[in-house]
Amino acid sequence: MMDIDRQMAVIKRGVAELIDEKELRKKLERGTPLRVKVGFDPTAPDLHLGHTVVMHKMRHFQELGHQIIFLIGDFTGRIGDPTGRSETRPPLTEEQVIANAETYKKQVFKILDPEKTIVEFNSHWLGKMDASDFIRLASSYTVARMMERDDFEKRFREQRPISIHEFIYPLCQGYDSVALKADVEMGGTDQKFNLLVGRNLQAHYGMESQCILTMPLLEGLDGVRKMSKSYGNYIGIDEAPSEIFGKVMAISDELMWRYYELLSFKSLEEIATLKEDVAQGRVHPKAAKEMLAHEMVSRYHSEKDADEARQGFNAVFASGGVPDDAPCHTCAQGDDSTPPAFLEAAGLVKSRGEAKRLIKEGALSVDGQRCDDAMSPLAAGEYVIKLGKKRFLRLTVTANGFLKQMVRNMAGLLAACGRHKLRPDQIPAILEAADRRALPSPTAPPQGLALAHVEYPD
Repeated sequence: MMDIDRQMAVIKRGVAELIDEKELRKKLERGTPLRVKVGFDPTAPDLHLGHTVVMHKMRHFQELGHQIIFLIGDFTGRIGDPTGRSETRPPLTEEQVIANAETYKKQVFKILDPEKTIVEFNSHWLGKMDASDFIRLASSYTVARMMERDDFEKRFREQRPISIHEFIYPLCQGYDSVALKADVEMGGTDQKFNLLVGRNLQAHYGMESQCILTMPLLEGLDGVRKMSKSYGNYIGIDEAPSEIFGKVMAISDELMWRYYELLSFKSLEEIATLKEDVAQGRVHPKAAKEMLAHEMVSRYHSEKDADEARQGFNAVFASGGVPDDAPCHTCAQGDDSTPPAFLEAAGLVKSRGEAKRLIKEGALSVDGQRCDDAMSPLAAGEYVIKLGKKRFLRLTVTANGFLKQMVRNMAGLLAACGRHKLRPDQIPAILEAADRRALPSPTAPPQGLALAHVEYPD
């Protein structure tokens, strides 16, 4: 096994909190593989990169020669984890738990070595406990200790319901550590209370208490909020290769290094060298980000998929181009030029409801700018529409009429800019005034202006 200091450096990589470092060193000094437990309640059938942060730390322990216990909470999943909730979480059915558990196993082994992973289900011991066993378990913790948990305390203060079974959940999770004789347990920072319950229960049952590692919650694509499907800022590990590649390329240069630290298989030394190369101008930030995107696609799909995703990105996105086969669509200004209307009419979505959902998730951009407004019509003009990472549209919005001297006023305004009598950045204020008297130049003469085309409605 690797020396203790080296192991500690690998273990502490990206960790938010370690309880307790001295205890962990003592465990490592024994020279025997540690039993490292991580529990997952199969509450959803798919995972995103935020979920994989703790899995990467599991991989680190595997590479150090320790024993990973991947615990699927098929019993606790049917209780419902209240962590971070302002209301009672609805429990899952047995069928949902089983289906999600199978998906989890498939996805997690894209990171972990299956031959070095023990898969356990907590129904194997919790499902065998009778009422008296649960009463004895409940007697090991007080209500006062339970109310130390922030979400419980907040809900109690706000007079929101707290069901008794929610107190049982952290006790069950804690008892998992007793049953598995865990030396270390890991989880997100939002799991700290539950992890401490396991540590305390082990002491209650006369065992050596587990050490605790909490992992940070990964920021999503916006770089602010935690990665979550509800925020639309996630990268799903089962998404198409082009989607994963494009989303990774969309993160900021600063956030890229956090993703490297928490998600990459590169060593800290390799990351530090790459970061220095970028800082010194030897490597372009885009190239560094491409390496990260390529690694993510390779891990969750294949090397070939990653190569193709990179080629596609550079052919379309990096050059700012639009695919040659992008459809064209023309609509009149007004109701027809609202995003849900033209997206449905152009065939990019099946319904306006789907369009509104995608817009809410931040999937729509107009001329390279994110568009969150599903109700306002686009003005007359030509636009490049992008929905997600793969759907493009060349959109033309036609005007439904012109005011008297409108074209001549527009021409006069452009002429003023050309003669340096007006700066382009002054135009928005003039338009907002909605007053012709605000124009700094006279109306252009009609000479030289020509009517090109007029369309009449059916």
